[in-house]
Amino acid sequence: MSTGSGQIDPGDELVDVVDESDAVIAIVTRREMRKSRLRHRAVFIAVTHHDGRILVHRRSDTKDLWPGWWDMAVGGVVAAGETYDDAARRELAEEIGVTGVVPEPAGGGRYDDDQVHLVGRCYRVMHAGPFSFNDGEVVETTWMTIEELRDAIARRPFLPDSVALFADTFRLI
Repeated sequence: MSTGSGQIDPGDELVDVVDESDAVIAIVTRREMRKSRLRHRAVFIAVTHHDGRILVHRRSDTKDLWPGWWDMAVGGVVAAGETYDDAARRELAEEIGVTGVVPEPAGGGRYDDDQVHLVGRCYRVMHAGPFSFNDGEVVETTWMTIEELRDAIARRPFLPDSVALFADTFRLI
């Protein structure tokens, strides 16, 4: 289905459903994946400044999951047939306009709660900007030290999957 602007409705995008071993067992629309809380693949990219600060952003109020919440990583759902590495590069370009960089693997794992059921791969990339927010998914950004990030996580709604998957990397908990 088209959104009228020639773009595919995000709910109609195809995603791989995976088992506990991350093997593809089905392909469904993003809408069905969300509705049925199916295990899928996702990427999380922490953008760090050379001085150690982390780029933190607030999500658009139109996001299908956790609208308006803060996040310490850019990223998202891996499209059907897409590799994690390709998804990480795509998400960097779409969400913050960063191209020509190779995200460095930084762990990952499974994350499950009442909203999502996913296998995630984490990445880090050092980039001081400039950034552009062309797809409308990011509405506000700021740089935070680890200490400021810990404090913000305690006071603001933050995406729990990013925080959980990066907890050890950045000693958040």
